[in-house]
Amino acid sequence: MPFQLSPGVNVSEIDLTTIVPAVSTTTGAIGGVFGWGPVEKATLVSSEDQLVSVFGKPTANNFETFFTAANYLAYGNQLYVSRAASSSNYNAIANQSGTSASSIVVKNIDDYTTQEASLLTSANAYFIAKYPGTVGNNLKISVCPSANAYTSTFNAVVTANAYGNTAVSISANLGSNFAYLVANNSTNTAQAYAVATYYAGQLTVGDYLLIGNSTIGTQYLQVANVVDSGVGIVQIGLNSKQSLKGDYVYQANNTTATTVAVTRYWEYFNSVNGAPGQSNYVGSRLASLGLSTTLQDQLHIVIADQDGGITGVPGQILETWPFLSRAIDAKGEQGGSIFYGDILKYSSQWVWNGADFVGKAYTANLAVAATTTVKTYSLIGGGNDDSSSTIPVSKVMIAYDQFKSAADIDVSLILAGKAYGGSGEQVANYILDNITGSRKDCVAFISPPNSAVVNVPGQELTNIITFRNLLRSTSYGVLDSGYKYQYDKYNDEYRWVPLNGDVAGLCVRTDNTRDPWFSPAGFNRGQIKNVIKLAYNPNQADRDQLYKNGVDPIVNFPGQGVVLYGDKTLLASPSAFDRINVRRLFIILEKAIAVAAQSSLFEFNDEFTRASFRNLVEPYLRDIQGRRGIYDFRVVCDETNNTPQVIDANQFRGDIYIKPARSINFIQLNFVAVRTGVEFDEIVGKF
Repeated sequence: MPFQLSPGVNVSEIDLTTIVPAVSTTTGAIGGVFGWGPVEKATLVSSEDQLVSVFGKPTANNFETFFTAANYLAYGNQLYVSRAASSSNYNAIANQSGTSASSIVVKNIDDYTTQEASLLTSANAYFIAKYPGTVGNNLKISVCPSANAYTSTFNAVVTANAYGNTAVSISANLGSNFAYLVANNSTNTAQAYAVATYYAGQLTVGDYLLIGNSTIGTQYLQVANVVDSGVGIVQIGLNSKQSLKGDYVYQANNTTATTVAVTRYWEYFNSVNGAPGQSNYVGSRLASLGLSTTLQDQLHIVIADQDGGITGVPGQILETWPFLSRAIDAKGEQGGSIFYGDILKYSSQWVWNGADFVGKAYTANLAVAATTTVKTYSLIGGGNDDSSSTIPVSKVMIAYDQFKSAADIDVSLILAGKAYGGSGEQVANYILDNITGSRKDCVAFISPPNSAVVNVPGQELTNIITFRNLLRSTSYGVLDSGYKYQYDKYNDEYRWVPLNGDVAGLCVRTDNTRDPWFSPAGFNRGQIKNVIKLAYNPNQADRDQLYKNGVDPIVNFPGQGVVLYGDKTLLASPSAFDRINVRRLFIILEKAIAVAAQSSLFEFNDEFTRASFRNLVEPYLRDIQGRRGIYDFRVVCDETNNTPQVIDANQFRGDIYIKPARSINFIQLNFVAVRTGVEFDEIVGKF
């Protein structure tokens, strides 16, 4: 407290309530091949549905990685996913013509921000699929940039020839404000004719035409295609899905032409609440600047699944963004940006904004929109999905690099997914060396390659042991015995999937039902989900060999389920740390106490600080002891280990001695038969 120079009362507050905090033990992480989603950026997902939403459905190229992640999420709800993709995996785009592609790669929002200036001034792309891959080729974007683009009216002329089975012959000399609509009842289709000059300014494929009379009522007909006859007449095909056989667009009762009004609507007019106009922000700003207050700035954007490759339903609307603004500085009623470029950048799941085509500007410089007609784009040019068998190993390693820093991302369980590189060990060893072995606060879960256990009867044991010998000796890794067969509901077929996602998931379930220092194995906590059969079901003799080599068998016991039947780590030397529960116990203790110890930084190394540290740690360890995590402990933090030399080096030492609880791996039951007259006390303990 400060020295006072004159009488008075000084109040100081000192906080001595620091405790050892709880730390996360149930967050997983995986890197690998997906068909969609941010590349080389850790993204947290909480369910299989969200996994599909963000990273796409499984394909023949990536199902092992996908289902490893999905299987983990069957046990827990926190998984960081980092997508790997090759440099030739391009984003789909929509450019000025809407027909040619370009080699644009935007991996994630950080990459977009880096490239944003060049992308926004480039003429190559108006819209860019959010992420690389062929998924983007399914996207259709429709922009309604004005009230006139939303709806307009024109006069239609229908003749008595509409009764016939063939289209009428129309001359082009009636002017540009007339269209001729004809129903053809012999082919169950409708035909429409309009002069080319009118179509060029008003009609767009996908538009709806509202037509009605007293005989057949009102009906909407959708423009399906447009063909220029070459003589000033444009033929407009109407959507053949509409049942028109026996009906007529208009029914004339004489041979003279009938003129009626037709209202044209933007294809997605029913998805928004009215036509775009002027935002309140732009209207008030224009008035305050003394500029024309009639300027319209709003637009609607709809993103749809044109081919059905995303949702399974062609034309399904994915996102609707109504009443956005061309004004870069425009704000909504709640104060957030309504500039269409910002909305797409930060809120859309499907596209980035590209080059300007509607006349964006700050409000003070806003001009009449560069386009006032509907603009529709089909994105093309998205690169092929990477194959798990051909993607460069370096790209998978880069995906896992997102989990290197414990300061940046807190994860506890690293899922190796599919075995990559060499004989399958390269990425696994990279994880053990550069992530779990470096961070020392998480454990990697690994499965042998598919080729080691699937459809190789009699060779599984040798193959697994060979693979294990390619891996590092470490207590921060766990190796299981193979693959399971499960149903792929997204593609209606069965898949062989590695089991490391399930083993990591069992640790999550153990955390939720007991504590991290309990073993995840056995009949109580080791039941594997979603299994039809195992690629390799090791018998007792094989289990002995696997366990001796640090491999945890997964076994199908008839009538009892598929069970993780071992809890060893990959540590080759005999130690308490060759068990999963002990390794995870110490990770918890080290993470929690290290965080708590930060409160001692920059304090004096004296008896008060040392006593405070002991009083901080000992209650925490007593709680762990009461929850069966440790048998006993001792905390030494005094002048015996904080010697004058330690103090002079500005160091502080706390020695924590732990007797970890051990899981039972072997049970010996002795049944001793004795004569009737024998006293049990005479023989107990003799065998």
